[in-house]
Amino acid sequence: MKLVIFGANGPTGRLTTAQALAEGHTVTAITRHPETFPLTDDALTVTKADALDPDAVHRVVAGHDAVISTLGVPYGSEAPTTLSEAGAHIVKAMTAHGIQRLVCVTSTGVPMKPPPGETLVYRKVVIPMLLKMGRPLYEDAARLEQLLAATDLNWTVLRPSGLFDGDRITKYTVGAPQLIGRFTSRRDLADALLNEATAPTHPRAVMEVITTENTPSVYRVFLKEALRLGPKS
Repeated sequence: MKLVIFGANGPTGRLTTAQALAEGHTVTAITRHPETFPLTDDALTVTKADALDPDAVHRVVAGHDAVISTLGVPYGSEAPTTLSEAGAHIVKAMTAHGIQRLVCVTSTGVPMKPPPGETLVYRKVVIPMLLKMGRPLYEDAARLEQLLAATDLNWTVLRPSGLFDGDRITKYTVGAPQLIGRFTSRRDLADALLNEATAPTHPRAVMEVITTENTPSVYRVFLKEALRLGPKS
């Protein structure tokens, strides 16, 4: 298949690109900084474009079979509308070019509540703090999901939980919200994105991707984020 990947220069985007190439697909990797893109392949085209530029998006989407968006915005970002704005441009370009298949990443934070069955400390301490730090981003991710639901495209949204760098693809879980699970390996997310783009099994659905093997400590990750976003001296 001919795939175009937005956010290709991010951690998940690079993994998705590498796996797509390994599986024999032709890939156009979209990044604002092609000079830093680490992958090369005869089946790879690295293209400079900004997903917030509608003309650029229209140009790079043409001629592909499916679109994958691994675009993401970190906690504390000053651009909390990136997902919905870029999503609107991608949808418009796909519609213009007659492309149907779209797979996007949002977050398990979108419902703005913990799944049932979590521990008291996680529900009462960890989740409220994470939601406070990420509320603008989760709200924008929700806008993207609403935008896609109103289209005629064959879309799938994948919601990872807390992302971490795993060393291999695991027997991860893909299921309807809200799954029990606090983490998602980027390798598992990349695999799920590619599977949905090339052999879709969850059309027009929001699904969660959860890793249960070799996950990090939630409290270490939570503390790391809290300290990173705390008052600066």
